[in-house]
Amino acid sequence: MKLSCKRIIAIILLMSCFAGPVAAEPLDDAVAAYGNGDYATALPIFRTLADQGMARAQAILGVMYTNGQGVPKNDTEAMKWYRLAADQGDPGAQTALGVIYANGQGVPKDSEKGLEWFRKAADQGYANAQNNLGTIYDRGDGVAQDYVEAAKWYRLASDQGYANAQINLANMYINGRGVPRDYVEAVKWSRLAAEQGLAAAQYNLAFAYANGQGVSQDYAEAVKWSQLAADQGFTTAQYYLGIAYGNGLGVPKDLVQSYKWFEVAAAHGYKDAIQGRQAAAERMSSAQIAEAQKLAREWQPTRQPAPIPR
Repeated sequence: MKLSCKRIIAIILLMSCFAGPVAAEPLDDAVAAYGNGDYATALPIFRTLADQGMARAQAILGVMYTNGQGVPKNDTEAMKWYRLAADQGDPGAQTALGVIYANGQGVPKDSEKGLEWFRKAADQGYANAQNNLGTIYDRGDGVAQDYVEAAKWYRLASDQGYANAQINLANMYINGRGVPRDYVEAVKWSRLAAEQGLAAAQYNLAFAYANGQGVSQDYAEAVKWSQLAADQGFTTAQYYLGIAYGNGLGVPKDLVQSYKWFEVAAAHGYKDAIQGRQAAAERMSSAQIAEAQKLAREWQPTRQPAPIPR
């Protein structure tokens, strides 16, 4: 599990409308400065509000120390501010503490403490923590493995639109863990996450369309969703595009594109792509291979999730 500072900031922003009239204006100014990357302006405002006991400001200070934003990276300071906010019931800070203990980041790993903090936040309806609880039960990390319990927490987070939980729930349906195997349900939850730009979910959809699992087989749809995932650097999707272009599945047959995607996937550690690249090369001219290699060298992942075709 990885601490997501953006998720912590999101919950603080969502809760900022409840701030009192005196505190709201400086908090809003600090949040705006933080969002613009102006940490020098944001830091003293957050620190003043945190010293006055505002949990949201304390939680953001924790994030800033975690990431070294406007201050030297300092896990001890981050832990101090997270705990102050968490003790006031801030779910973002509670989730941060859960991740710190679960991963042993700057503290001895303590699965029980991690679980305790995740549960405090999850019981407040915080989707990030609910998803983390689901992951703990899914893996049996410090608790007895319990797929039914995992699916319960994934569903609670999924119902709030949390993409990581939606793909986790989709995978439960694909594998029949904690829920009956149901490819239609898997497609439903994969699509919801895919439409938020989650590459793993986009590839889930591609796989479903390529194999007719929960949807009618449609190679063009498989390519569409694979392309979106591949553009974000998802190597399995890149490998699939190599296969699709090499065989003309959902796209016109194009050995240059096939080689390119095999090359990109191989360069990012996907071993099966090496064999695919070799098979494509055996049917190509030297000029075609040179062109494909050039395209592969020039390829760069998209920095933001690609827009979803409707």
